[in-house]
Amino acid sequence: MVNFSTGIVALLASTASLSNAFSTSQTGAHRQSTALSMADGENSRRTFMTESVMALGGIVSAAAITGVPAPASARVYLDPAMYGDQELRVSAVDSLREAVRRSLLQNPKLVPYFLELALLDGLSYNTATSEGGPDGSVIKAVMSSKETDAHTKSLQECASVLLQAKKNLKKMSSITIADAVALAGAEAVNAVGGPVLPCQLGRTDTATNAPIPSSMPPLNLFTGDASYEVVLDTFRSSGLTEREMTALLGCLLSIDTIEKATPEGDWKESKKPKFREAGKMGRMSEFKALTDEDIANELAKDDDESYTIEGDDDWYIADTFGTQEDRFGKRVNSGEKPQLSTALKNLAKTSTSSTQYSWVKDFLLSKDLPTAQTWVQKYGSKPLIYEKDLKVAYNSVTQLGGEFTGGKYESLLKNKKRKT
Repeated sequence: MVNFSTGIVALLASTASLSNAFSTSQTGAHRQSTALSMADGENSRRTFMTESVMALGGIVSAAAITGVPAPASARVYLDPAMYGDQELRVSAVDSLREAVRRSLLQNPKLVPYFLELALLDGLSYNTATSEGGPDGSVIKAVMSSKETDAHTKSLQECASVLLQAKKNLKKMSSITIADAVALAGAEAVNAVGGPVLPCQLGRTDTATNAPIPSSMPPLNLFTGDASYEVVLDTFRSSGLTEREMTALLGCLLSIDTIEKATPEGDWKESKKPKFREAGKMGRMSEFKALTDEDIANELAKDDDESYTIEGDDDWYIADTFGTQEDRFGKRVNSGEKPQLSTALKNLAKTSTSSTQYSWVKDFLLSKDLPTAQTWVQKYGSKPLIYEKDLKVAYNSVTQLGGEFTGGKYESLLKNKKRKT
């Protein structure tokens, strides 16, 4: 017992000097010290033990402060089963896509801004601090912005479309604003003839009273006003590679180029056949509808049999068939389906008159980014590879910092290495 007590005293004595390093020194009557002492007095032994415990606690706390910080928990949680059965999920997704497509047909200039919202939301993730991520915080950042320039107003108009779509969906189903941002970016690409980009569902929204993450990129990141160093650092700090950065910036440049090359007002012109009947597909829609007089004449030809038609004469068959253009609205551009890789193929010829993202040319062709130059050449010559990589890149940026939760999805997908 004596040996044990002696060992404790020796340990405390050896740590006394360390505790002084973290003690707060004050002058005058309020000066305090965490140094251990064996002062004489009635409660000297109890005081000694109390101060010993406090000193050890201070040392442990100081070690935790000065050591490598533990990684923070992810702010974005993904629960693919949060929408319930497949019918509810499809209903929510289709309703949102229709709302986005309608807004694009009314104002085609919003096409690149929906994609910007999705990119800014995903790029808010910081791998060093695990802060941010695609949780819909970009909507709060955009709507609270005091800027009055055309770029900010366009972002705010897109954000208003998504907020209104979410509000309307509450009457039937529901969708998180974080999922709405990611889906809208994919729909904007598809609206100009691009591929259908994959988009994982199940993101949880940020808390209503939560502050905008400090890692949120500047809203003018893609306007050309931000320096190239800021753009590059934003992609790198989020964990994306230069290959993924090239694919995403090339897509932003491509859809804006396609939209600006489309004659204004083309979207109002219907491509449906003149005599199309609801509920009929293909060649059947080209036949002229029979009138009551035609039916009466045919019935009058048969004297042996009589036909009696009972029930509602005004039958209606819902037109739920056809392509995505029939269901969600026609594409913003007209003519043949464009190749998104064309903009990268002709990147060196890009000018301010053809797109507002002409700065992407100087950025991706910079001598400081040889890897990006390599991928620009490859994507420009091989459209299929570009579309494949674009799908992977968009799926990645809309899931940065996400952590899967809920039953089998958590066990299968949690901590799974991101595909690049």
